[in-house]
Amino acid sequence: MANDSTLKNITGTILLAGAGKMGGAMLTGWLAGGLDPRRVAVVEPYLSPEISALAAKGVALNPDVTSAGTVETMIVAVKPQMFREAGAKLKSFVSDSTAVVSIMAGTTIAALQDVCGGAVVRAMPNTPAAIGRGITVAVAASNVSAKQRAVADALLRATGSVEWVEDEGLMDAVTAVSGSGPAYIFLLAEELARAGVEAGLPEALATKLARETVAGSGELLHQSDLPSSKLRENVTSPGGTTAAALGVLMGEPGLRDLMIRAIAAATKRSKELAK
Repeated sequence: MANDSTLKNITGTILLAGAGKMGGAMLTGWLAGGLDPRRVAVVEPYLSPEISALAAKGVALNPDVTSAGTVETMIVAVKPQMFREAGAKLKSFVSDSTAVVSIMAGTTIAALQDVCGGAVVRAMPNTPAAIGRGITVAVAASNVSAKQRAVADALLRATGSVEWVEDEGLMDAVTAVSGSGPAYIFLLAEELARAGVEAGLPEALATKLARETVAGSGELLHQSDLPSSKLRENVTSPGGTTAAALGVLMGEPGLRDLMIRAIAAATKRSKELAK
C-alpha cells in the first residue's frame, strides 16, 4: 500500500485527470493513506456523486489553471481514445517540474511527452485496484527525478503493489498479463460454473462453488510463499479426480498453449494501440 509519509509530505497539487472507476479508486486510496484533500484537484466532466461530495473535504473540482496552484504530479486516467483531445487541455496545467503519470493502456512515454510535456511515468494498473489489491507496473522517462518517482510510487501504491521496470518495451506484455489478466480469471470462474452445470449441478450452486473456489484459491496464492506449481501439486493426488482433470487441462493442446496464444494476442493488440 501507499507510503503514508510520502503522501502526507506532498506540498504541491496532485491533479487527477479522469475520475472514473480506476481514477476514483486511486483517489480513495490517496485520501485513506493520509494525503491532504486540499492538495488534490480533479478534472472530470462527469462527476459522480461520490467524487462531488469530496468538495466538502477540500478537493478542488474542475479548477482552472490559476486556482489549481502548482501541479506537482498529474495522474492521467482518461480513456486512451480520449487522450489526444483531453491532453491538449491538460497541458496548460503542466510545467517542466510536473510529473505526468499515465495509467492509460497503450499510450507511450513519447506520446505523453508530445501531448502533455513534463516528466513522464507510464504505468499499467489492473481492476483489483478498486479493492486495494491491484498490481501496477511502471516505467519512468529519463528526466524523472528520484523525488518524482517516489511520489509517483506512493500514489500508485495506494491501490496495491507496484513494480518498476527500466524497459518500456515490456509494457505491452505487462498489459497482456496483469492489465487484462483479471478478465481471464473471471472467464475461468464463468466457465467452471458452466461446466458444473453440464455435470449436473444446479446453476446457482455451480456459480457459488466456482466463485468461491477462484476467490479462495487466489487468496491462498496471495498468502502462501509457495510457487503456484507447488500449490497445484498439493491439491493433486496421483490417480485422483484432480489428476484426471489436469490431464485434460495440461494435455496437448492444453491450457498452456491457449494462454500463450492469448497473451500473444493481447500483447500484439497493445502494440497496435500505441501506434
